[in-house]
Formats: sequence, C-alpha cells, structure tokens
Amino acid sequence: MDEIIEKLKELGLNEYQSKVYIALLKKFPATGYEISKLANIPQSRTYDTLKSLENMHIVIATNAKPVTYTPIKPKELTKRFKRKIDSTINFLEKKLPDVKEEEYTEPILSIIGRTKIIDKIIEIIKSAQKSLYIELWAQDFKYLEQSLLDAYNRGLDVKIVKYDNFICNFGTVFEHSGVPMLEHYISGKFIFLTADETEGVFGLTQPPKNKTPNILWTKNSEVVFLIKALMIHDMYMIDIQDNFPEQLRYFYGAGLKKLRDKILH
Repeated sequence: MDEIIEKLKELGLNEYQSKVYIALLKKFPATGYEISKLANIPQSRTYDTLKSLENMHIVIATNAKPVTYTPIKPKELTKRFKRKIDSTINFLEKKLPDVKEEEYTEPILSIIGRTKIIDKIIEIIKSAQKSLYIELWAQDFKYLEQSLLDAYNRGLDVKIVKYDNFICNFGTVFEHSGVPMLEHYISGKFIFLTADETEGVFGLTQPPKNKTPNILWTKNSEVVFLIKALMIHDMYMIDIQDNFPEQLRYFYGAGLKKLRDKILH
C-alpha cells in the first residue's frame, strides 16, 4: 500500500489525499468520520482533504445528511492523469526550445570506472535503433557480445573492428592488423562506439596499471561524426589491406612501415 501512495504522490496528490482516495476505494460511500478511521489520518484533516479532492473532481459528495463521499474509478483517475501528463509534455516539447537564448551544445561527459563504463555502453547499444559502429578488444567484447548480438537480431546494421583475436559470428567484422603498432603508441586498451549517428563514446576501458578506466560519452553530433569517421577510415584501410596485401607491401613495406614513418616521424 505504501508503494501505491508513493506513486499517487508522484502524480501530484499529497499523502493525505492519497490515503483518503485509497480508503474510499475500500469502502464507499463513506462519511468523513469513517474515512478518517479507514485512512488513519486526523479527522480535522480529513474534511480539508475531502474538499480538495472534490475540487479536483476525484471525489464526489452527496447532498444527504450526513454527507457521504464516493471516489471516481481507478481507471478514470489514471486516464485523467495520463491526459494531463501527455498534455504537459506536448506543451513543453513545443515551448522549451524557444526559451534558449543561444544554440544548445551537447556536453561531453566523463564516465569513470569499468562497471559504469560497461553499463553505459550496454545501455547505448540497447537503445540504438538503426546502426552500431564499434572498435574494441576481446576483453570488452566478452561483456558486450550478447547486447551487440541482440541489436543485430533486431535488424540493426552492426559493424565491428576487432583489435585482437576473438570470434564474432554476426555483423560485418573487420580485423585490425596494426595491433602491435597501436600497443606501442597507445598505452592501454580503448573503445570507440557510435549509435545511430546520435550518440558516441571513446576512451580507455583498460588503462595502464594504477590508472582508472575512463571514457567520454556525448550526443554532440560533431564529435559523434568524428568518432564514426575514424572508424570508417579504419574499415577502409583494413578492407584494402585484406584485398591488396602484395601491392601495399610493395609500396609501403611490411606492416606499412614506410607509410607509418612518413606520418608518425
């Protein structure tokens, strides 16, 4: 019963109003005295509460002596609150954007700690509607595999770049061949993810020792675009390397050494 009272309070009734309405559902019509006993509230507060519920059209009073009270049906109560909430939300959706004085910029927020990071990424994957692009290591894939598979089975376009050797039997998978180079230049293991081109994360899920896992999460469209662009370029390079290995070795040497030296030195 306490839980029902709390939910009624969330809809806008106060504690006495909630208790009186529940009491009337148990026995109606009822007098103010009877309601006071059923609701276990002071009789002096019962009549004020009944009057307020009358004004809200949640309780109906008779003209008889003594006055008795009857509640509206629960379905009518919930329908009325639903209409009110929907109307309020529709109003705010239309009017709130007009309040801003300048263009709103989506923030970039830090998520710290491995458990919170994994939970957030799973939440993003579950809420995605169209596409998921992700680059990750086996240790993270182990925790995200089921959510990614569920998204794929929902019909999402799932594209995965795997940095190390793990098995993934769904989506479009690209195997990154430059892991030794990545491990040389970047300490720790990281993740990149975009969902529906509206949400993205990047950062270290497995940092060097004595460091805390930390990723950045955002709905900033410009940053999400950059995260996805990085992954798309990785996918381009991986596919080209897979299909033209001899030509690339001829021009750039083993492991694209000449190209890496040109760019990184």
